Amino acid sequence: MFARLGRFAADHARLVLVAAAVLLAGAAVLGMTAFGKLQSQGFDDPGSESSRARQLAETHFGGEADLLFLVQAHDGTVDDPATRAAGTALTDRLAADPALASVSSYWQTAAPPLRAADGRSALIVTRPADTSSEAVRAIVDRYQGDAGVVTVTAGGGAAAGLDITDQVSRDLLVAEMIAVPVILLLLFLVFGSVVAALLPLVVGGIAVLGTFAELAVFGSLTDVSVFAINLTTALGLGLGIDYALLMVSRFREELGGGTDTRTAVIRTVASAGRTITFSAATVAVALAALLLFPQYFLRSFAYAGIGVIVIAMVTALLVLPALLSVLGPRVNAGRLPWARGRAPSTVSAFWGRVAAQAMKRPALAAVPVLVVLVAAATPLAGVRFGTPDDRVLPETAASRTVGDALRADFPGNESRAIDVIAVGPGEATADYASGLSALPGVDHVTSSAGTFAHGQPAGPGNPTLAAPQAQRLSVVTTADSRSPEAEAVVAAVRALAPPPATEVAVGGDAATLVDSKDAIGSRIPPAAGLIAVTTFILLFLFTGSVLQPLRALLFNLLSLSATMGVMVLVFQEGFASGALGFTPLPLDTSMLMLLFCIAFGLSMDYEVFVVSRIKEAHDRGLDPREAVVHGLSRTGRIVSAAALLLAISVFAFGTSGVSFIQMFGLGTGLAILIDATLVRGVLLPAGMRLLGRYAWWAPKPLRRLHDRVGVAEATREPAAVR
Repeated sequence: MFARLGRFAADHARLVLVAAAVLLAGAAVLGMTAFGKLQSQGFDDPGSESSRARQLAETHFGGEADLLFLVQAHDGTVDDPATRAAGTALTDRLAADPALASVSSYWQTAAPPLRAADGRSALIVTRPADTSSEAVRAIVDRYQGDAGVVTVTAGGGAAAGLDITDQVSRDLLVAEMIAVPVILLLLFLVFGSVVAALLPLVVGGIAVLGTFAELAVFGSLTDVSVFAINLTTALGLGLGIDYALLMVSRFREELGGGTDTRTAVIRTVASAGRTITFSAATVAVALAALLLFPQYFLRSFAYAGIGVIVIAMVTALLVLPALLSVLGPRVNAGRLPWARGRAPSTVSAFWGRVAAQAMKRPALAAVPVLVVLVAAATPLAGVRFGTPDDRVLPETAASRTVGDALRADFPGNESRAIDVIAVGPGEATADYASGLSALPGVDHVTSSAGTFAHGQPAGPGNPTLAAPQAQRLSVVTTADSRSPEAEAVVAAVRALAPPPATEVAVGGDAATLVDSKDAIGSRIPPAAGLIAVTTFILLFLFTGSVLQPLRALLFNLLSLSATMGVMVLVFQEGFASGALGFTPLPLDTSMLMLLFCIAFGLSMDYEVFVVSRIKEAHDRGLDPREAVVHGLSRTGRIVSAAALLLAISVFAFGTSGVSFIQMFGLGTGLAILIDATLVRGVLLPAGMRLLGRYAWWAPKPLRRLHDRVGVAEATREPAAVR
């Protein structure tokens, strides 16, 4: 199959390149429309109780007030005449703005929770009529800034979404400005040729632009997260480089052996093409597991990831061979000074020696590595989970400034409250609110029937919390909404019996966190099972062994546990947080799941690269030790170069101003480097030595199955007569 594909690319090279250029131009035009169609949310489960509470709030109360204006007095307090006049004037302007569906201000209500403890700032709570990014941005631009004797700063969920989107756009530009020049320089070092070094960037560029076009289509049909752009650029560039490195290196190896261009292309696709296809399949399978989760934030990465993998694979199997057919020996053109006078080679004596030493004393080589990985994994035992809020942004971001002020100076602010929507007759509202206020951890409850604290009346109610068929109760706790204490309050509120004939839904930030953790936790077993089973099947079809897939899964689990442990140490416990410029927080559940799937897939990518050459040598009759040394010596340089280049591509996101993007970049890069060095360089040869002659074992029925359906190396194309 792959040999036939190579013949087609070699015999119709110009046709393939023209068709690819036309498709690429169309993808570029369509892809540029993707950015305006992507969303900044998607972290919650749309089928959860907290989402139902939000929908009921929209139906009966017009939605949630998630755009706040923090009004800070330049001098004195918010009750001074000049500041009061400015606050009242701003309130009147906001109330008259048709873009806002509701406005509640300290100067309008004199509600104590809307006034800071030191009296120097106050809140105006609003709800946009149109919650689209463009509409919210227009509101923020109209009112944010200095206004006479006060400064107005926008915050809340709507403003934080804008700030995150803006920060991601800036970060993407910075990351690419860092990554691309460094990657290009390293490609020059690896290939020693200008032409050969540019080919991986061609494959990566096609993959990125093609995936942007795919996201534009998906963004028109369903919700897609803006963060999918980050994955597209990092993975597109990285996998393009991986696949092109393998393909170009194999092509130059064939040319170096005296093969003509056409035969070299066919042999390259027949061997490296098989490896690339299985590699792409293993990464795609890992990302496909994200489709099982209800949050569109995670599903978006499946859309982007699978798209970029498929496009990079097709480009590497069809477009790149066509380019190589046209270039022929000119693939080595533009030789750089240090590469002149020596033939291109992919053989690495260093990695061959490392493999030989690991196989000579497997226990002595493996034990120190295992100790390091297990030690790195130990912080994972203390992991805490959360969902993103404004604290993922730099402290200088406007919405982060407002969020910090709310947490520090507005302890009773109801924007942090647990939101209870009760649909039904409202006669028992007072009793229900009183019961809620008596629950452990509750500071007070505001309802239309009154304000209650510790089971007793504590003040007047808020008439706007009553609707014809529903009541809204605001359960305020002094605990941080992302804390375990707040989660315990949510559980207590949900456990309290509602009034008769009343449907109750509990929402708010704390409830969203509880539901998000439940949604992800309940789907981890089937997702992990899908990844494990499909990866096992793919590696069995690739190797014909049942032990090789088990060894690969075990080593991957070990390296990923070490990576996750380091992420807990850094992003939760705050190690090096000052240098990296982020606020330590409980780890985002969605981003951890994404990191696991991406890192797992990329680890299997390198597994396939290495094992393909080992099996090739084994099938030619080399003994187990010689086959491993042969395979590592011929893939070690490619794998280490590809891993370094891909790590740089994702490490560049460590410069991001959004902490969970930093975690994605640093965690993925670390996982790649651990896998390409400690696992592939040491544990793999040590494990192969311990398995010995059983390394390629399979039961006879499975062996017969593999002989029928497994994809073996294609018969080599005979060399052209010279």
